[in-house]
Amino acid sequence: MNVEQFKTANAPTESDAPFQLENSYTLDVAVEGSLMAKAGSMIAHTGDLSFTGKSSAEGGIRGFLKEAATGEGTPVMAVEGEGHVYLADRGKKIQVLELGAGDAITVNGEDVLAFEDDLAYEIRTIDSLAGSFAGGFTNVYIEGPGYVAITTHGDPLVVEPPVATDPSATVAWSGTSPDVQVNRSLSDMVGQESGERFQMNFEGEGFVVVQPYEEHGGA
Repeated sequence: MNVEQFKTANAPTESDAPFQLENSYTLDVAVEGSLMAKAGSMIAHTGDLSFTGKSSAEGGIRGFLKEAATGEGTPVMAVEGEGHVYLADRGKKIQVLELGAGDAITVNGEDVLAFEDDLAYEIRTIDSLAGSFAGGFTNVYIEGPGYVAITTHGDPLVVEPPVATDPSATVAWSGTSPDVQVNRSLSDMVGQESGERFQMNFEGEGFVVVQPYEEHGGA
């Protein structure tokens, strides 16, 4: 294709939607006020926007970040002003969810890309996974209404309970909560710790999102 065709084929989409996918890996957010996004995820922006990094629950983040036992956490940034911000995260695919009133989803903290500032949320940690993940398994419980963008390595698989998942591949769940079980025979078999020896068992209603990739390494 020539230059003009290249520009036209890859130009941003004009849309009134607050969260717009430009492609599978790039999110366009129309900011009018404030937005919460994963720190370092901005690849471009237009308009008058400011970016303020947040390394703790201070400064109005209201508990979004829960630091791990190592003192490390998943930093976020506040995007404020008016304009468009383009977000991406290491070539991961982006999934945009519109939560209705009464809808809620729990997302692995590593896989939250952005969400509207007025969404209600809280941090939860599965401490029983501390043997596999430093500080446990930190996730974000988010309630609608509003938009949230999550990321996955590759195409996600959405399954309904009953199902058992690998914590390292588990991205999110809704309408159900996991019960963590340990299969000690797996660690005995391979002679070392293995992420697969932990399983998240989901029962009841709802759905679970998994990805074809293990996000965390075992201890």
